[in-house]
Formats: sequence, C-alpha cells, structure tokens
Amino acid sequence: MWRNCDSSFFFSGKESIPVSTMTVFNNSALYPQFLLTGFQGLEAKYSLISLPICLIYIISIAGNITILFIIRTEPSLHQPMYYFLSMLALADLGLSTVTLPTMVSVFWFHARDISFAACAVQMYFIHVFSITESAILLAMAFDRVVAIREPLRYSAILTNNIIIRIGLASAGRALILLFPVPVLLKRLQFQNITTLSYPFCLHQDLIKLTVSSPRISSIYGLIVVISSTGVDSVLLLLSYILILVTVLSVASKTERAKALNTCISHICAVLILYIPMIGLSIISRFGQNVSPVLHVLMADVYLLVPPLMNPIVYSVKTKQIRLCILKKFIKQKG
Repeated sequence: MWRNCDSSFFFSGKESIPVSTMTVFNNSALYPQFLLTGFQGLEAKYSLISLPICLIYIISIAGNITILFIIRTEPSLHQPMYYFLSMLALADLGLSTVTLPTMVSVFWFHARDISFAACAVQMYFIHVFSITESAILLAMAFDRVVAIREPLRYSAILTNNIIIRIGLASAGRALILLFPVPVLLKRLQFQNITTLSYPFCLHQDLIKLTVSSPRISSIYGLIVVISSTGVDSVLLLLSYILILVTVLSVASKTERAKALNTCISHICAVLILYIPMIGLSIISRFGQNVSPVLHVLMADVYLLVPPLMNPIVYSVKTKQIRLCILKKFIKQKG
C-alpha cells in the first residue's frame, strides 16, 4: 500500500478484457487458478537472480530475530522505544515469512501456479503486516513526541499496559479492516487461468483480472487505505511538526542535536517504508508503458527492503542496541 498499502494496491481501474475469448466462471462455486510472474524474459537467469533474493531474506530474518533477542535479553532495553521496535521487527518478520514461499517457488523451482485460496491468504497477510507496520511507525513517532515534549512524564504516560494496548490496536485495526477484502474478492468472476504481475499476490493485481465489476471491492479498498495508512501518514507528519516546534524552542544547539538524534532511526524507517510505497503506487498507476521487469522490481523493493533495512538502521544508528549486540558477540566469542 502507499512497505503502506498504497492506493494502487486496492483502488485500480478495471482493464477491458474480451469476455468472448475466455472461460469465465463465478469463483464462489469454483476457484480460478493464478499464475505468478517473475522477471519476464529473464527466466533462464532465475537461478542467479534467486541468490540476492535469498540473501535478502536470510539477512532480514536473522536481523529481526537478533533485534528481538537483544531487546528480550537485555534489561536496559526494556523501555517503550524498544518495545515498539520489537513490534516493528515482528511485523517485518511476518512480511518476510508470508512472501518467502511464492518467491522461492517462482525463482527456485519455476513453479508459478497458486490457487485462489492460497493467493487470497497471502494477499490478506501482506496487507495486514504492511498496515500494522505503518501503525507501529506512528506509535514510535508518538513515543518520540512524548520523550521530547514530556520527558519527566515519559514513563508515567507510556506504561507497559498502554504499550500493549497500542500494539494490539495496531494489529487489530489491520486484521479487522482487511477481513472483508478476501470475501469481496470471492464474489467476483475471474478468467479460468489468470496471470498475475508479481511473484506474490496483491489486491490491485487481483481486481484488475476480474471480468465482473470490481467497483465495490475497489471502493472498500480505498476506504481501507484512507482509514489506515492515509491517516497514519498525516499523523506522522503532525508528530514531527510537534517535535520540530519543541526542539527549536530549546536554546542550546547541543540539546537540539541530541533531541533530533533520537529521531534519526525512526525517520529512516519511515522513509524506507513510504518511498518504495509511493514509487510503486506511481508506477502502477501511470507506468502502463514501462517494462514489466521494472514493475516487479518496484514491488520487490516495496516488500523486501523495509524488513532488510530496519534492523540494519536501528543496529547502526541506535547506540544502545549496537553496544548490546557487540557485547553479546564478544561474550559468545570469548
């Protein structure tokens, strides 16, 4: 959606398809078979292409597990900021796990077939984890606002109970908002065999392949986008306006730099999520004449880069986590 689920993932115009030249059926009685697509024209090089993809998955999963382990085992990191970071790592792990099977299937085994049920499940959880990640980034922005504007009341405001509620609300919102999406897709008519644009299932891809009107599904998808990542992006912007206003009111340049430095990792995480989102949204909407390879590449960047980069950014830019990782590594080595 807009690594948020952007509007291109849900709200997409229906392509004209000659019904007379295809087999059409209602998938409420019989599900269609979908064909996943990798990099068209590069099938002979899939074994080579799969190497960096697998490396990205290995680093992503190992990095996020390391973040979770360090925060879990280091008492000094049992603070709201790091609890939210744990939630972000869990969302990234979920996103990597749900896309890995079909990526491996396409690039390792050249197996492109996927059933409607499996495709709907994958699509649902891809968007659930994306929306959840957006909500967690908003929670992390709220954490920084409280830490900078109300440092003396920080612990009193962000209690463990509040943090748990925020985490549950972030995941619950995504699960509830997206629950009707597969149900609405099940009511649509598809071709007998349909070819998807990516090596995984996304909502905008599915509704473009229907031979019945996707109007209701598209409108509901747009409502999901606006009420989730749309709202999140606005609140993120407002959060940083509040942070800047507070920081600029501090007389000392050293204190300003110190306050802003605590936000650098979070700003990087927001950019890592939203830049690929916006790029994919633009290319999906206006890139009809662009090479299909670029479409797949942008979608891969959208889903693979945030889980890869978030643990790296927080390990490098957050001193406490970096020192704890080094301490654990030196202890194990010794």
